[in-house]
This record gives sequence, C-alpha cells and structure tokens, in this order.
Amino acid sequence: MKTTDSFLPLFGLGAVTITALLLLTPQNTLAQGLAGSPEQQAAQAKLEEGYPKLQINDKYLRLSIPGQTMGQTVGVATNSKGHLFVYSRSVNQGVARGGKAAILWEFDQNYKFVKEWGPNNYAEAFAHAVRVDKQDNVWQVDEGSGMIVKYDPEGQHIFWLGRTPEAIDYLQGNLEILHFGRTNAPERNQHPTGRKGTFDRETDVAFDAQGNIFVSDGYGNSRVVKISPDGHWLKMLGTWGHEQDQFSTPHSIASDGKNTIYVADRGNRRIQVYDDDLNFKKSITGIGAPWALCTTETTPQYLFSGDGTGKVYKMDMDGKVLGMFITGQDHGLEDTGNLIHSLDCRNPNTVFIGSASMWDVQKVTISPNTTMSSAGK
Repeated sequence: MKTTDSFLPLFGLGAVTITALLLLTPQNTLAQGLAGSPEQQAAQAKLEEGYPKLQINDKYLRLSIPGQTMGQTVGVATNSKGHLFVYSRSVNQGVARGGKAAILWEFDQNYKFVKEWGPNNYAEAFAHAVRVDKQDNVWQVDEGSGMIVKYDPEGQHIFWLGRTPEAIDYLQGNLEILHFGRTNAPERNQHPTGRKGTFDRETDVAFDAQGNIFVSDGYGNSRVVKISPDGHWLKMLGTWGHEQDQFSTPHSIASDGKNTIYVADRGNRRIQVYDDDLNFKKSITGIGAPWALCTTETTPQYLFSGDGTGKVYKMDMDGKVLGMFITGQDHGLEDTGNLIHSLDCRNPNTVFIGSASMWDVQKVTISPNTTMSSAGK
C-alpha cells in the first residue's frame, strides 16, 4: 500500500513531465507556424501590399452527422463526383497516445452525410489529412498512429503504409522517465532522421502520374519520402534544419501535372520544389508560413497555399502570387486567425478549407474575373 501511495504522486509528476517534453519541443511551438516574428510580419505585409485581393464568397457548410459532433476539420478532399471527405479530430476517446481524435466522414455533392469510412480502425488516432487520387481512392493520413491507409472508392481498405506503435511499447518507453531524476533523465532526440518503413507523425500525401506516393514526414522526422505504387520505399530526403533539402515541419505536400512536387516547409516559411525524383528545383517564399497546399486539375494549373492566420494565396506554377484572400475572421477567431490546415482546389474558383481551429468546412467561391486592387478598390 505504501509503495502504491508513493508511486501515484510520482506517476502524476511523470505524466506532466512527459506531456511537457512531448508538447514543448521547438517544432511544436505555436509561434513557428502562425504569423512569424515582428520582422517577418512586417516583410510579409509589405509584399502583400502588392498582391491583388481576390473577391470571394465564403460559405460555412454546417455539416451535420447523426449522433456525432464535428470537431476540427483538419483534412478535406473531394472526389470526381463532388463528394466531400472530412478527416476530423472528433470522438475524443481511446488509448492511442492519449485520447483518440480521428474519424473520416463522407458527404454527398449537396453536403449531406453519407457514411463513416473505416469505422473503429486501428490506424485512427490523431487525424491530420485526407486526399483523393485520380482513381477516386481515398487516402487517410493519421499523425498519431504513424499510418497512411488507402481505401478503394467503395470504402474498403486495400493498402497500408507505416505501422501503429504498440500501445504498451509507447507507454513503456515514455514511462521509463519515472526511473530517472529530473537532472539525469535520458536526453530525447528532438529531430530524428527516420528510417525506412515507418513514419514519425507524418502530415500529408501526394501522387505523381505513375502512381508513386510522396509523403511529408513530418513532426518527428523532417523529410520527404517517395514510395512506389506497390509500397517499396524508393527515396528518403531531408533532415531538420534551414538549408536546402532541410525542413522544419514539412506540413503539406502537393504535385502537379508535370510531376513536380511541392513541399510546405512551414517552420522555414517557404515551399521547397522538387522534380519527380526529389531533386531540388527552387524555393517559393512570400506566402507566410505554408500550412496547406493544393493544385488545381485545370489547364493551366494553379497552386494554392494557406497559412495559420486565415490567408490563402493563389499562384501560378512558378510561384508568382496572382492574388490572395483572408478568411475565418469571425466565429470567435477574429484575433487568433483561422489555422488553415488543409485545402482542396480541383477548380481554381472553388476552394474547400479545413481548419485546425474551426469545427466546420468552408467553401470559398472566387469571382473569376474580378480582383480588388492592392489599394482596395
């Protein structure tokens, strides 16, 4: 009894310590992905004075699910039929690294609920992204489990990347800190290099014309991975840092019709651009800290990037900003901004926005032939 009583306060202290170690790491500070330093904010504001301001109609879809409440809409995507998929941080329960916050829903072209995909599946822990490929397969990216699951258009899971950590291994590894004092606790590697076959809090997925898979990986690792259509890991690129081919939270990834790969290097406030074999081409800056990327399926194509303050930038494929708009400055987020977490933009005049702060999906319709000048006319 005495042993148990003495262990409980230690366990409480250890849990708090573990939580602090997990959350208060450099790559997880809010300042990294929001507006930036005062100097960065001033420089960005100066650039935006010259960006055309797009006229938009911003609509909240008010999505409803029987018996459930929508949470953060961190992943949004549409298929060829106009159906909307939302990977939401909802249903806060379970034991996967704390409470489960992940559920994948489908809505029809009128945004009426259709069904839940992969109910109660082992890869659902902490939602991060969902993408739909050109064959209408649906890809679920779960940061918490370290897995990416592919579903066929009917909703059957058919392909799996990564592996969910065993709950007992995770708890054992982190509770070992209870055996050490605060001064001699084992040092944690804040920026691991990663290994083949597993992810460390991966963030997004994209595809080239040959069906190769590109993964931004992620919060733990700082790299991009190229994987063949049948699951062979072909190339891993990147370490943590601020130079070329280094990343500070690669948070989103997209591809275009020429098999160019765009990586949202959020902490470094840039998009790093690569060819199909992950050879560096250039960097795109002047778009704040990119949280979310998408490319259109039109000719010509366009690239959209969203940040953590509600701003969305429309670019040509060379990275020239053609216009911008700001959204989410309501619903309680006037001062904090809309944490734009995902974008879907098959049509350049219709952009769906998923958020890490709002509990809804926004449908933004851009007026195709009108912009407000930089002077606000």
